[in-house]
Amino acid sequence: MGELGTQGGVQDTAKRLRAIGDELSDRFYERADVVRTLIVTLLAGQHSLLLGPPGTAKSELARELTGRFEGASYWEILLSKFTAPTRMFGPVDVAALARGEYRQVYDGRATTAHIAFIDEIFKCSTAALNETLGFLNERIYHPESGGEPINCPLIGAITASNELPSGDDTAAIYDRLLVRIEVGYLEDPAHFAALVRSAVSRPAPPTRTTVELAALQQAVTEAVPAVDVPDVIVDAVCTLRAALRRKELVASDRRWRQAVGLLQASAYLDGRPAVAETDLSVLTHVLWDSPAQRPTVEREVLHLVNPDAKEALDLADAIDELEAQLDAMAGQSREALSEWVIKKAHNQLATAGKRLERLRVEAAGAGRSTAAIDRVTGRQRAVRARVLTEALGMDASMVQAQL
Repeated sequence: MGELGTQGGVQDTAKRLRAIGDELSDRFYERADVVRTLIVTLLAGQHSLLLGPPGTAKSELARELTGRFEGASYWEILLSKFTAPTRMFGPVDVAALARGEYRQVYDGRATTAHIAFIDEIFKCSTAALNETLGFLNERIYHPESGGEPINCPLIGAITASNELPSGDDTAAIYDRLLVRIEVGYLEDPAHFAALVRSAVSRPAPPTRTTVELAALQQAVTEAVPAVDVPDVIVDAVCTLRAALRRKELVASDRRWRQAVGLLQASAYLDGRPAVAETDLSVLTHVLWDSPAQRPTVEREVLHLVNPDAKEALDLADAIDELEAQLDAMAGQSREALSEWVIKKAHNQLATAGKRLERLRVEAAGAGRSTAAIDRVTGRQRAVRARVLTEALGMDASMVQAQL
C-alpha cells in the first residue's frame, strides 16, 4: 500500500508539473518548448541558460516558473561587474561587527536558496567568480571569515543573458550551464497581435497550479533517477555522438553523462517509466557551444528521433530562401513583386503551410514533440505576412484576417 501511495504521489507531481507547463505555455506565446525544457532541467537538478535579446520575457518567464514551487526558498539577482560576493551569499552582520564579531547573514541569499534566478550571469564579477562556480558546481559556499564550507540546498538555477561570455573566466560558468536555450522575438504575426491586444485587455486571473517543495525534491532525488534507460537509448546516444563528431561538434564526456539525467527527467515529466527516443529531443539544447552550431545539432538529433520535425526544418530552409529573395527584390516595381508572388512565393508558402499542418497532426497523434514544427509554422506565417504587406501592399489588418 505504501508503494502504491508513493507511485500515486510521483504521478501526481508529474501531472502537476505538466499542468504548470501548459499554463505557462498558454501565457507566453511560442515558449512551450522553452517552458518544458526549463522544467526538465530543474527535475534533473541541473542549471539552464536563457540566451536572447532584451524584451523576450526571459526574466518574467523564469520568475513565473520558479514561483510555482510552494515552500521553496527563492533567490534572484541581477549581476554586474561590481557585484560583491557578500551581496550574493550573505552580507556582513553590522550589529555583530560592532561587537567585534565578523558574521554573515545568509537568510534570503543564494546560500539558503532551493531555486535561483541569476540574470546577466556573464557579468559576474571577478571577485565573485570562484564562489559562483562553487555554488553552481558543488552547491557550497566558503564563508568570508574562513572555516568549513556551507552546503547550499540549491536544486537548480535558471540563468539569463543577452550575450555569450566574452572571456575565459565567464566561459567557466558557461560550461557549467548544461542546458542552453535560445529565446527570440515572436515570429507568428497572430501571436504578436495577441501580445499587443493583451496590453490593453484585462484578462481573467489565470489558473495557477503549484508543486510543494518536498514533492519536487522527491522527484529530483528519487523518482527521476529511477527512470529506466533502455539499451536502445544508449545505442541512440552513441550514434548521435558519432554523427556530431563527423560534423566536428564535440561535447565533453561530462556533458554527455549529465545529459542522461535530462532524458530521465523528460520521461518522468511525461509519466513514463523508461526513456524513449522522443526524449532525445531535449539534447538539442545541450550539445552546442555557439548559437551557430545549434541548427546542426538540432538536425542531427531530429534526424535520429523525429522524422516529421526534420522535414519541417527542410521546409524552413525553403521559407528562408523565399525571404532572402524578397530582401533581394527591394526597390523593384510593384508589378515585378506581384509577378514573383503570383508565380512563385504564394504557391510555395501555401504548400509549406499545408504540409506543416499535416506534419503537426501526425506528430501529435504519434506522441512526438511538435516544438520544431510550431517554430517553422511561425516562420512561414511571418514570411507570408511580409510577402503580403511588402510585395502586394496589403495593410496589416487585412493580412491578420487571412493568417
